[in-house]
Amino acid sequence: MTAFKPGDPTTLNRLYGRSSGHKLRAGQQELVDRLLPQISVPADGPITAERLFGEPRPLHFEIGFGGGEHLASRADMLPDHGFVGAEPFLNGVAQALGHIRDQRLANVRLHMGDALEVLRRVPDGALSFLYLLHPDPWPKARHAKRRMVNDGPLALFAEKLKPGGELRIATDHPVYLDWALMIMQRHVATFEWTAESPSDFLEPSGGWIQTRYGAKSRREGRRPYYLRYRRR
Repeated sequence: MTAFKPGDPTTLNRLYGRSSGHKLRAGQQELVDRLLPQISVPADGPITAERLFGEPRPLHFEIGFGGGEHLASRADMLPDHGFVGAEPFLNGVAQALGHIRDQRLANVRLHMGDALEVLRRVPDGALSFLYLLHPDPWPKARHAKRRMVNDGPLALFAEKLKPGGELRIATDHPVYLDWALMIMQRHVATFEWTAESPSDFLEPSGGWIQTRYGAKSRREGRRPYYLRYRRR
């Protein structure tokens, strides 16, 4: 396993991204004020299914859930699983809270802030799925160390996924796709790419919900790519 070393150019110690956009509507602000505290990930201590949901169950973790449509859809599809989502962007958190309220989802917990901080508190081998969907590509070469697909985060992902657990990555950016394939190739000892034919990474599969961003990419003539890796 690649060492997770501070200062390494391929190590990401925190999540880069904006934290707010347009002003929330009154209804969204109420969700942030009332619902978010009820379903927030605890501020400290281990992040386990037993602690979050009161019982053992398969645990999913989504890094940067955007507006939360994928997180909510998967949680609705798998009500006996537990879902943790982390997103630093306030407007996205508000949108996700709307999905959780409207779909009456009791199996989702949210963290508004740095996903890596929460992920480090998940016990090793506890995750069944880890999702990284349309992360910021940071296309300039000088920003490559900010990309989430890098040696440091991948070492952390490998620690937290159980054997047979799945890492799912989606991107519509050709620079990020090439980078992700290159970096993942360095981690073949811990991650097995499940694709057997082009259709396996050109179309979502395995209960994969297309995000709003993925749908927008297609409308604007960009092709999303869907990469699935299994923890060896």
